[in-house]
Amino acid sequence: MEPQGTAKSAGQRLKELREGLGLSIREVERRSERLAVLKENSEYYLSRGWLTDIENGTHVPSIYKIYSLATFYKRGWAELVAFFDMHVSELGRDQARFGLPNTVLLEEPVELDLETVTLPLRPRGDLSLEQTNLLSKLVTIWGDIPIPLVQRLNSRKSLYGFIGLSDRTLSPLIRPGSFVQIDVKQRKIIARPSATVFDRPIYFVELRGSYACGWCESKDGHLIILAHPNSGRATRQFEYPREAEIVGRVTGVAMRIAEDLQEHHD
Repeated sequence: MEPQGTAKSAGQRLKELREGLGLSIREVERRSERLAVLKENSEYYLSRGWLTDIENGTHVPSIYKIYSLATFYKRGWAELVAFFDMHVSELGRDQARFGLPNTVLLEEPVELDLETVTLPLRPRGDLSLEQTNLLSKLVTIWGDIPIPLVQRLNSRKSLYGFIGLSDRTLSPLIRPGSFVQIDVKQRKIIARPSATVFDRPIYFVELRGSYACGWCESKDGHLIILAHPNSGRATRQFEYPREAEIVGRVTGVAMRIAEDLQEHHD
């Protein structure tokens, strides 16, 4: 849909919301004036003429005016911006498409609203959401689930990390561009050998200005980060804990195993 057509359609839907709530244009203007005073920002103000232009598709509201409309119409931010063909649920997927070169810890979102996170999971038909952590049910297909649901199902405080696009330390076990869940309570390196590479503990490590993710060993005051034998990367060694510190053990991973076919048609 062309931008002008999108704005016109969105304006009509906003008008229907307002009328359905029994709000006049004058009343919305009056409320927005109060909100602008409370926020000490005139950008929240919606004049009658401006609101009419929005409903007629002449103007696209700013982020402040979208906030005002969401406040008065009792609707979520994500729902209203979707009227203008901007879908907040796609943000995580688009962020993943334009990844970062370095491995980093992810900041916790301040406001989640209706956003979703894409994780490879497939719950059983008899799955109880109250008792089962979905992040432990990782398989080889992708599905979208709301971020608030993920947070409620996660029974322990965790951090999340992004494996940089140039970080191939554990590839192909954990590929660049993957997201990992980190249990910060498990910071002690487990020395006992594992039966397979899939069972060997993986750790997220802070390197004083950067991060790494890999198998770890501690020896003679040094932390050794081991790479996957097929990664083509060398073993790294740091003074421990002066140059390196364990953030926590990786307990879950969300990893794309095939390219998005849609990207080839964009």
